[in-house]
Amino acid sequence: MTAPDREESLRALYQAFNARDIETVLAGMTPDVDWPNGWEGDRVVGHDAVRRYWERQWAEIRPRVEPTGIRGRPDGTVEVGVHHVVRDRGGALLAIADVRHVYTFAGGLVQRMDVEQ
Repeated sequence: MTAPDREESLRALYQAFNARDIETVLAGMTPDVDWPNGWEGDRVVGHDAVRRYWERQWAEIRPRVEPTGIRGRPDGTVEVGVHHVVRDRGGALLAIADVRHVYTFAGGLVQRMDVEQ
């Protein structure tokens, strides 16, 4: 997968996440994806665990994550700068942050994601 392909894929995954389209996002991940549980802490592994995590999260809060920049790193990972806005179920603002998401790919699929402040 080329760098432009990865960028296009990641932008589509963020769009699907913001639309709460779990199946589309999971389709872009390896079955054993290793994902940070930024809301509750720790990590989750695998499609079922990621699905359950997001379902719990979306029942309580409304995160929206917009990529602001995407670049490859020398180690082969891909860094995505993101603007993260979190609201409660009623729409009240809970948090705004700019962070970096760092992706490891296996073939054309996301194998791991890490969050850097």
